Amino acid sequence: MIPSSSNDGLILDFEEVIEPTRNYKLIVDKNRCVGYTDELEAMKQAIFLMLSIERYEHIIYSWNYGVELKDLFGMPTSYVASEVKRRIRDCLLQDERILEVDTFEVSTKKHRVHVKYTAHTIFGDAEGEKEVDY
Repeated sequence: MIPSSSNDGLILDFEEVIEPTRNYKLIVDKNRCVGYTDELEAMKQAIFLMLSIERYEHIIYSWNYGVELKDLFGMPTSYVASEVKRRIRDCLLQDERILEVDTFEVSTKKHRVHVKYTAHTIFGDAEGEKEVDY
């Protein structure tokens, strides 16, 4: 039987709690984890990881995690240069701590597209870059 009244004695007062961003600090050049990182530095690390994982390729990750770059291989330069901005933005905005991604700077050289961007997070602005081979 479905209750007909929404007032069933439950207290509906609650507040949203943002989980801490404290995480292990990755040193990518040496493939090591050393110490911990928090807030903006942890966000930069999370952004790096999101853009390093191809979406839908690994079953361990949610379908909302990662970036779709694999199907850009073999496409014309002008298409890749315009599409990569949308895909990076789509990837990063899946994280609720990232508010906006903008100020894209795209440069091309031979079969590579280099993108610089700014991600506005709840902890501050994080500048990043991604290089895509096509």
